[in-house]
Amino acid sequence: MKIYPVILFSFVFLLPGLAVAQRAQEEQEQYYKDLVQFSGAVVTGDSLRPVSFAHIIDHNTGYGTISDFYGYFSFVARKGDSITFSAVGFKKGHFIIPDTIHSNRYTMFQVMTSDTVYLSETVIYPWPTKEQFKEAFLTLEIPDDDYEIARKNLERYELYVRAQEIPMDGSMNYRNYINQTVDKLYYAGQTQPISLLNPFAWAQFIKAWQEGKFKRKDKK
Repeated sequence: MKIYPVILFSFVFLLPGLAVAQRAQEEQEQYYKDLVQFSGAVVTGDSLRPVSFAHIIDHNTGYGTISDFYGYFSFVARKGDSITFSAVGFKKGHFIIPDTIHSNRYTMFQVMTSDTVYLSETVIYPWPTKEQFKEAFLTLEIPDDDYEIARKNLERYELYVRAQEIPMDGSMNYRNYINQTVDKLYYAGQTQPISLLNPFAWAQFIKAWQEGKFKRKDKK
C-alpha cells in the first residue's frame, strides 16, 4: 500500500523533466528542419557579369562565405536569415531567405549596382623610419639649378675657346691620331713610358716654345 505515494512522487518530479526534454527535442528538430543550403551567383546589374570574391554574410549567425572567380557561392543558412552582399566598387545588397519555402535548398542571383568609392589619400615613403629619412635627406644630391648649369656651360665654352687658340687643321689631327695609335701598338703588352720623362719630348716642347707656337693670339 506504500508503493502508490512513491509512484506519485516520481511522476511529480519526472513529468517536468520529460516535458523539457520533449520541448528541446522538438526545437532541435525544428532547427535542423529550417536549415537551407543557400547557393547562387553574384552578378553586375548592367551586364550580368560575375562579381568575383564578393563577401556574403549571414547576420543571424555571423557566418558567411566569399564568392569564387565566377561569382558562385554556397553555404548553410536558415530560413528567415538576413544576408548581406558586399564587394569593392558596388553598393551593398540585402536579402532575407523566405521562411515559406518547403525545400532544404534555395538558389538565387544577387544583382549588384556599381558604386563610386572615394579612398583617402595615402602617401607611401621609401624610408621605414625617421632616422633613415634623415640620413637620406642629408646625403641627398640636389640637382643643379639654372645658375649652376649656366656656370658649368661657361666653363666648357672657355675650354673650347682656349682649344681654338692652338691652330690645328685636319692633317695635324690625323697625324696626332696615327701617332697615338702607333704608340699603343708599339707598346702592346708592356707598360707605356711616361712622356714627361722623355728627353726627346722635352726637346720638341722647348723648340716649339722658342718658335712662339704657344703664344696667345689676340682676336681682331
